[in-house]
Amino acid sequence: MGVPIVLVHGLRLSGSMWRPQVELLEAQGCTVVAPDLPGHGSRRGEEFSLGGAVDAVLEAIDGVGGRALLVGLSLGGFVSIATAGAAPDRVAGLVAAGCTAKPAQLLAQLYRIPAVLMDRLPDRGAAVNERFHRLTLRDGAAEAVLDGGLAVEAATAVIDAVSEMDVLSALSAYPGPVWLINGSRDHFRIHEKRFFDTCADGRLVNVPRAGHMVSLDQPVNFSRIVADAAEVVGVRELARLRELREVEAEEG
Repeated sequence: MGVPIVLVHGLRLSGSMWRPQVELLEAQGCTVVAPDLPGHGSRRGEEFSLGGAVDAVLEAIDGVGGRALLVGLSLGGFVSIATAGAAPDRVAGLVAAGCTAKPAQLLAQLYRIPAVLMDRLPDRGAAVNERFHRLTLRDGAAEAVLDGGLAVEAATAVIDAVSEMDVLSALSAYPGPVWLINGSRDHFRIHEKRFFDTCADGRLVNVPRAGHMVSLDQPVNFSRIVADAAEVVGVRELARLRELREVEAEEG
């Protein structure tokens, strides 16, 4: 049984950032969807809230059958953790990448101050962000990111929402299998041990020579990790369904 995969994008980006993973995973026969969060991609102009983001992910999960492997990067990782904590029965497994840092006030300030400064530019920082991605990403990754547009106007609302999140409580509420993935050069690794210890069933994976955008820095390696997670979750799903049928047979 192949478990569907829902991919959740990062701040300012959209579902298009997952193009390398979608192509690689679909080539292996996986069902993959990459929705846009409120305020991003096809939903630019909508107000971002953490609750609205969780609802968008749950809608995507329902669209692939009501239960899926959830994969998120950065903002998408925080949203995926919030989703798993709020609706664990709909998350067969969780891959949270680039998000093992508590969104405390200091960390939020590191992002809020640049976002406020960018808002003062005529284009709200769109040209700066585009230039950054073209300089730091390679092998088609920049095009995958930029094709969905850069929602620079959403940054402040996102940072404010995530900074108030109790991410460790949400993670502890999820009983299923968790893969915490970080690029070895990622500044968001600062609390990875605390996140790992919080997981009921966790694994911690560091990807060499990768930074915060680990799925784009090492697309093949990252896709392999997701495929392996999907295989593990798929086996567990078969066992879970078998148990459900046995219970139903006994009750029937």
